[in-house]
Amino acid sequence: MSEIFSLQRGDAPLVVSIPHLGSAIPPSLRERYTSAALTVADTDWHLDRLYAFARELGATVISAQVSRYVIDLNRPPNDESLYPGQTTTGLCPAETFRGEAVYQPGRAPDAAERASRVARYWQPYHDALTAELTRLRKHHANVLLWEAHSIASVLPRLFDDKLPDLNLGTLDGRTCAPTVQQVVVDAMRASDYTWVANGRFKGGYITRSFGAPQRGIHAVQLEMCQSTYMDERAPFDYLPQRADAVQPTLLRMVSGALDAVRACISVSDTGA
Repeated sequence: MSEIFSLQRGDAPLVVSIPHLGSAIPPSLRERYTSAALTVADTDWHLDRLYAFARELGATVISAQVSRYVIDLNRPPNDESLYPGQTTTGLCPAETFRGEAVYQPGRAPDAAERASRVARYWQPYHDALTAELTRLRKHHANVLLWEAHSIASVLPRLFDDKLPDLNLGTLDGRTCAPTVQQVVVDAMRASDYTWVANGRFKGGYITRSFGAPQRGIHAVQLEMCQSTYMDERAPFDYLPQRADAVQPTLLRMVSGALDAVRACISVSDTGA
C-alpha cells in the first residue's frame, strides 16, 4: 500500500477500480481546506467492504487512499469536462457536490500546483491501472475493468430528483462488448432496485480512456446510490442489513459481466 492507493493482485481477468474511496488529505494541505471539505462527504464510502466478494472472484482491486478533494482520479488530467453544459466537479475541485467551498479564500491550488498533483497522485494511479491490465492481458484474451462508484442519492446542485439506485455507464455501449452490457442490465432488471443504463452517468474518465473492447479491455462503471448500503448522513455509517440486501445483485452484475468477458472472442481470433 502507498499513500496514493492500495493494490491487491488477483489472477482472474477482472480489475475492480475504486478511485474515490480515499478520504486522506495530506497534513501539509489540511489548513487550507474549509471545515465542510474536511468532512470529505463526497467520498465513495465503504465500497471496499461492499465489494469484498471481488477477491473471491480472483479480482485485482485497486483503491485510492487520497481524497478526491486533493485530486479527482476519474477526471481528465487537462480538466476537460466530461459532461459539457452540465454542472460537474473538476480535477482539483473548488466546490463540494453541495456547492460548499473546498478551500479557504485565496488558498485554492494554482495551475502549477494542479500539475504537481497530477504528477504526484493522478499519474501513479493510472500507471498502476495500465500495468495491471497489461499483466492480465498477457494471460487472458479479454479483461473486465469494473469501475466502482457511489454517490448521495439526492444532490440538487448536480441533478434533478433522486437518482436511480443503480446507474450503469459504458459511454452508450462503446467501452465494452454488447454482451457484457446486456448481462449487467439483465441483473439490474431482475433486482428490486431502480436502475438506468447510460443515463446521467455514462462513465467517467477511467471508463472512457481504458475501455477498448476491440483491444480486449471491457470497461463498465457502476454509480450506486449510497442509500442502498449506508447512511448518507455524517458520520456515513455502513448499514449491514442494507448492504447484505444489495450485495447479491452486485455479485450477479460483476460475475455475469466477468463470464461474458471470458466468452468474448479475442481480437486474434477474429484475424484483426
